[in-house]
Amino acid sequence: MPERTATGRATRVRTRGRTRPRVGLALAGGGPLGGIYEVGVLLALADSFEGVDFCELDVYVGVSSGGFVAAALANGISPTQMYRLFIDDGADAALTPGVFLRPALTEFVQRAASIPWLALRATMQWLRDPLRTGPMESMATLAHAVPTGFFDNRSIGDFLRRLFTAAGRTDDFRRLRHKLFLVATNLDTGASVTFGAKGRDHVPISMAIEASAALPGLFPPVLIGGEYYVDGALNKTLHASVALDEGMDLVVCVNPLVPFDASGASRNGHLTVKQLSQGGLPLVLSQTFRAIIYSRMKVGMENYRRQYPHADVVLFEPDREDADIFFASIFSYAQRKRLCAAAYNKTRQKLASRAETLGPKLAKHGIRLRRDRLSDPTRVLLDALTDVRPLHATDGERSRVRQTTRDLAHTLDHLERWIETAH
Repeated sequence: MPERTATGRATRVRTRGRTRPRVGLALAGGGPLGGIYEVGVLLALADSFEGVDFCELDVYVGVSSGGFVAAALANGISPTQMYRLFIDDGADAALTPGVFLRPALTEFVQRAASIPWLALRATMQWLRDPLRTGPMESMATLAHAVPTGFFDNRSIGDFLRRLFTAAGRTDDFRRLRHKLFLVATNLDTGASVTFGAKGRDHVPISMAIEASAALPGLFPPVLIGGEYYVDGALNKTLHASVALDEGMDLVVCVNPLVPFDASGASRNGHLTVKQLSQGGLPLVLSQTFRAIIYSRMKVGMENYRRQYPHADVVLFEPDREDADIFFASIFSYAQRKRLCAAAYNKTRQKLASRAETLGPKLAKHGIRLRRDRLSDPTRVLLDALTDVRPLHATDGERSRVRQTTRDLAHTLDHLERWIETAH
């Protein structure tokens, strides 16, 4: 266990007479696409960092979809295994878009049942004072019948319960080998609540993720202990302070949501549409939400530097001109795989460009950048997933193994598409 200072902050863990830097991970939300992006980033980091195991960190903090990934890592599910479970279209791909998009029929029925009473109430209000009570006030009364969410998050909870109760895993915060914190928002008070902290660690991990990911309008609030909870990103984006308060020396942060720079992407030839309003309400809402989340996160990052001067916080996020991430669709497995591969490749590029400053910072915490891998232009996501290269192979042999593996994967993809077309 870490030692505690007089202020309650944890110091570095002592191992065989020496201190070991404490490393944490903070993952922001971003819906299913955000989770896919985070898996791609983690695959790149695991492939490029030496001296750290992302299933053996000291603290994990997750918000919304980041809670899925954080809880999986805390349960010993590696980024490679997450790719097989959440993204790959093979036999193990249990997390399909249908899990997220199942209609909230119970919510619909309950709200529909209230319409007759609400209509009578609105009518009585109008009859009592028809000259002063307008139609808009009556409509406001009927608005109580609008569902609080259109999709059923219980299907997500069911999937997670099955995942975390498998052999070697747990749905209980208290039985994890490493600390896990999942942040949600209390709907009635507006306060952030950290599940996994003392006093709230009895809540099942799967239910805490349901609450943390209950984005208002999409999913109904989640009832836990007589109180309703919604998405944890409503107050803060990353909640990296939860890990820093645990005395982490280094916190690696991943934020999938950044505002999209359509003008810049158009100037650089990455996009033909210069104005997002041409994409209708969904794109306008997405950009608005991203801008709010991002500006708040930047303020938080500045606060971390002032409040925790002895800790290092390293952030990874997409480029603002990345059209692939902004316009990706979760309904196509090909899109999901392409998005994950793009996150992997672009994270590698950022690591290579930041190597001179990032390398020494990571070295303080016992982590070395594998510059040989970062400088390898032929290395792709498949290499990180398979890592089939012989230990003592020559460069030519490694290149042939990688090419053979890629050719095989390419052939299998074509075969799968041919079979689907034939059916």
